[in-house]
This record gives sequence, C-alpha cells and structure tokens, in this order.
Amino acid sequence: MWWVLTKYLLTAAVVVLVSEIAKRSDRLGGFIAALPLITLLTLIWLYLENQTQEKIANHAWYTFWYVVPTLPMFLAFPLLLPKLGFWPTMLMSVAITLVCFGIFALVVKRFGIDLL
Repeated sequence: MWWVLTKYLLTAAVVVLVSEIAKRSDRLGGFIAALPLITLLTLIWLYLENQTQEKIANHAWYTFWYVVPTLPMFLAFPLLLPKLGFWPTMLMSVAITLVCFGIFALVVKRFGIDLL
C-alpha cells in the first residue's frame, strides 16, 4: 500500500511542479512539460516492480508511437484558444488528437506497427 501511495505522490508532485514552473515562465514550463518525465517515472516504476525487460521496452516503444499523433494538438491549441475559449479548445484538442491517432494508426499498420 505504501508503495502505491509513494508512486501517486511522486508522480503528482511532478505534475504540480511543472504547473507551478509554467506559471512563472512559459518557456521553461513548456520545456519541462515536453520532457518525458511521466514516461521516465513509469519506466522506473516498472523496473522497480520487477517487470520484464520486454515489458519495459514495449512501454517505451508504444509511448513513442502514441506521442506522434498528439503533436498537431499542440499547434491547434494556441490557435483555437483565443477564438473558442478554454473548454471548447480543450474539447477540440481531444477531438483533433483522436482523429490524428486514428489516421496515424491506420497508416503505421501498413508498416507492421499495430497501435490498436
């Protein structure tokens, strides 16, 4: 139980830290948010929980492929925000990401990469 609580607290602390830094500096906050901190923590948790190397490697592999279709959202969000407001922009960003992911999954499937 303590292990799970520790994982939650450390992972949440990373998110809070990034949001606090972003309040003070857009650039530094964006830079830190772009670092794969949660992925690195996840890889550490998997390792410390004695998961196989294959499981850990697969997590890193799929994380790479899942990041690619999220990138258009980061371009659309600042363009949509002044026009739509925050919540509609969030909703549109999720929709854009889902559409991009669906298209991307179909494209990479032709190359033997099965994301769905």
